[in-house]
Amino acid sequence: MTAKSSLYFDAKDRELLKVVNTFLERDSRVPQQEYPHFFHPSLHPHGIKELAVSQEIRVAYSVINLLGSLEAGQVQDRITALRALRDEVLYSSTTSFRHNTGRVLIQIMKSLIRAHGNREEQLRLAHDFRRAASGRRRIIRKMLRRYFLLEMPEAWNQIAFDHHVHDANTKGRKSPTHLIMDAWIKGIRKLDVVYYNFVEPPAVLELLQAAEIMDISVRVGVEFQARFRNRYVQFIWEPLGFANYRDMLAFLEEKPTRHLMRMGREASLYHHNYVLLLLKKYNAALRFDIGREYGVEIPEISEREILSFVGIGQTSRTHLSELIMRRITAAFAERFPALREELALAPPERAAEVRALADKVNALSTEVIISQWLAEAKNPDVPLPHLTNDTKNVPEILRLLPATLIDWLTSIRSPCNITLNLCCLSVEDVLELLYESQGMITHLELFNLKNYHSGKMEDIESISELQTAINEGSTIALKRLIRNIIKEAGCSEEPDAGERCRLFMHILRNIPSLQGFYAVKPLRSRIGSDSTSRSSRLHGMGFVMPETLPARTRAALKEESSQRSTIPLSQEVYSCTYHFRRRHLPLGRPFTRLLRKIPGLEKLGMRRKDEWMVDEKTVRYSAEGNIVTLGGFQRNPQADFQLDPQAERKAGGLGFDYMNTTAKNALKVAFGFALALGTFLYTQTWWFLAWFGPVIWFGITGYRNILQATLGGGGLRRTPLLSWNAYLSWSRLCDSLMFTGISVPLLEFGVRWFFLRKVCQLDPVENATVFYTVISLINGLYISAHSTFRGLPREATVGNLFRSFLAIPVSVLYNFILYETLILLGLASFIPLLKEAAAVISKLASDSVAGVVEGLADKAEYLRMRHWDYRAKLTELFNCVSRLEILLPEEDVIELLRRPKDFIKAAGKETEDLEKAIIVNALDLMYFWMYQPRGRSTLKRLLATMTDEEKTIFVSSQLVLTRVQEVSQMLVDGLAGANFARPLAFYLARHDEYIDDMSRLTGVDLRQHAA
Repeated sequence: MTAKSSLYFDAKDRELLKVVNTFLERDSRVPQQEYPHFFHPSLHPHGIKELAVSQEIRVAYSVINLLGSLEAGQVQDRITALRALRDEVLYSSTTSFRHNTGRVLIQIMKSLIRAHGNREEQLRLAHDFRRAASGRRRIIRKMLRRYFLLEMPEAWNQIAFDHHVHDANTKGRKSPTHLIMDAWIKGIRKLDVVYYNFVEPPAVLELLQAAEIMDISVRVGVEFQARFRNRYVQFIWEPLGFANYRDMLAFLEEKPTRHLMRMGREASLYHHNYVLLLLKKYNAALRFDIGREYGVEIPEISEREILSFVGIGQTSRTHLSELIMRRITAAFAERFPALREELALAPPERAAEVRALADKVNALSTEVIISQWLAEAKNPDVPLPHLTNDTKNVPEILRLLPATLIDWLTSIRSPCNITLNLCCLSVEDVLELLYESQGMITHLELFNLKNYHSGKMEDIESISELQTAINEGSTIALKRLIRNIIKEAGCSEEPDAGERCRLFMHILRNIPSLQGFYAVKPLRSRIGSDSTSRSSRLHGMGFVMPETLPARTRAALKEESSQRSTIPLSQEVYSCTYHFRRRHLPLGRPFTRLLRKIPGLEKLGMRRKDEWMVDEKTVRYSAEGNIVTLGGFQRNPQADFQLDPQAERKAGGLGFDYMNTTAKNALKVAFGFALALGTFLYTQTWWFLAWFGPVIWFGITGYRNILQATLGGGGLRRTPLLSWNAYLSWSRLCDSLMFTGISVPLLEFGVRWFFLRKVCQLDPVENATVFYTVISLINGLYISAHSTFRGLPREATVGNLFRSFLAIPVSVLYNFILYETLILLGLASFIPLLKEAAAVISKLASDSVAGVVEGLADKAEYLRMRHWDYRAKLTELFNCVSRLEILLPEEDVIELLRRPKDFIKAAGKETEDLEKAIIVNALDLMYFWMYQPRGRSTLKRLLATMTDEEKTIFVSSQLVLTRVQEVSQMLVDGLAGANFARPLAFYLARHDEYIDDMSRLTGVDLRQHAA
């Protein structure tokens, strides 16, 4: 079957695809800012914009903005899009699996956008997105495996980090916002972003704002080079001690920092000129040598082209090598069809050559091009003057010695971290640098994934031993290491061997001084990937400690393929549990204190928080490490040439997962009903139960879902605008009907008819307690088993077992009521039929209990979500009013809000955004009250906790809704999106009712104020 079949995909899948592709195919000549936003950035995911745009389209819009242009003018657009994206995938989630669900939703949407041009693949992804939006754990775990993501704990307390990554402002591929988004998708909580020689304030602003939105701890590092024994070593400087990104930006504007950045720009310009020299050599000679190697003709690369490709970044050999790789693959793609035809007729020798050539192109990467063609050793005729004695034209900062550079950096900002990059350094080099810097080096980059796989960290084990000996204060171990270093240096044939031996002898005599440098603060470690998101041969960014992951994930890691690797480092990790916010039970403080004196109940009523901590002194080299890479290998789609047609990757057929939702639900219900009908026809002797037993069984399940939805949504006091079926998920109901149909053969045939009646010969009337106990317990085990299979939370599995115990007395009670009713009605002849209906009675009891228990659970979930919704809106409202107080110092803002006509007139250009934000907040709050489950009861509770001033601000701010003409015009102008009809109709129809409700709720006549 194909995507064109009506049996596959839904209308909403195609609608989503149409919207996404329309935006992707917009006229590139029109600036992105001229395209209207789908919604105002202050609108809440659960607010009025639900009436205008579906969640999947809002997520698509946000991801498109994030993956768009890297132009500086679009920074704020990306930040706004990231904030909206976070809100959509986290705060609009109705599942307890929200972090993992959010990660999957964003990853699927990224894939959908990148699949532009392949309609069937896009349809699959659109359908996957809508399935994943349900938050069902089984689906989410399947998607996590598909996209090579690890399941993270929902407490979001995993130790996942990367201490060395790059964004597009250096040689990376991703904007700072895109980098932060991808780090969150991977589950990274701590990130160090490194820049070369200098960093621009706009880059820092975007990076730190994005990190704050996604709750990722980010440090900004700047890498500098210093001369060391006729070569260069790299130090990463990380200034610390900033309360927020504003403090960091202020620091960058200080005179000493600006001077340092100016010197760093000179160093980057120097390297930029070197890359341009390599480009000239490529155009003049290298491209012909490379072309002969890969059997193609490669065109030139202009200086303008490489500058355009670099964009906002810093020109590097990585950029040049990627452009060269694109040239090679493009040229080979033109030749590829002819090679495939030639292969069919070629003799064995020629066929082997053709295959070897294709394999060579498929193995192409930026690292291969740099090592084989662009390395300094391969281009001695393009010298780097700073590696020679001619330093006349070398920037001043590149002439500094390590100690001088470190002194300068620490004088500009203290506290700060100084990390030594161990690339190509030996243990002798590290010892010398540590001693000469007198303890100012705070960290060693003990593991760099890129350098490790490139063979540039051969001495990592010895360096780790040196670090451990220093941190542990072991004089014996340190002395042994230094003596071995002296012995090795004495045997060296290097010109400076004698000088180094004398230096190491001096260090040997002053071991206490070396230990004293790190007696208070140990020499700590950094572990980074050096990821630029450009390599197809290296793992992507991120590392994680498996001990901090769920048990299911740890087990999967042990069985996983070699795509994910364990690095040769180990570190001790500890679990910490915190209890805080003492709460008193409803019976009062004295009773709570009394209960807490009972052993085992000391923490009663307190919140629990589990965290993981690492001991930084315990990092050391170990062949069996406990740190695992998060990223896999990035496939290079440009170099993926398969000569054999049968070897080409083919898309799989459309299976059950991609079937139209209506058809899929119908099949589920039909399958379950067929099992139930067949079972009742076989086991029942009474014709009514034989034919109508399945209908009754399914009716009980439907009744349970309705009871659960009604209780969860507010019961008889729910919002009058929503009927009971508005709270009901039809896919969830169909799943319940299918699994309840599967339970019929088990309970009716296996337990009641065969085991209890045939084997045990029990009578459900005379032995009601035993009979219903057995059925209820088996039913509980079955429900728990399929809950586990469907990936429901552990709480649901345990709850289903608990509900089975509650169902036992209810079953006995129902049986007794039916028995007595038949007696009273004079229908004693029907009493034997109670034996036949025992499984149905047990089912009714179980679902009655389940409807109440799960309804109360849904109620708690709705209350939690509404509390988040209102807290977010009220916080934003109070912030807006505070800013208005500052911008309008001569006005009484609260009194102005009570006169909405004057308030809107008073709003000038400076306060226009705040005016819109207050109107947006009022519209969202009205939507919460009118439409969202438990919205009314939650607001009543919050109002009871507000101060008089907060209550006055809230009440006054709602009066802006009485300005019908102004609010309507804003909605028409796109306040809630281009599809303004439904939000406008809702506002016009309900704002009067809402104002009246607020008047009754607060006891304030709002209409009198509005007049």
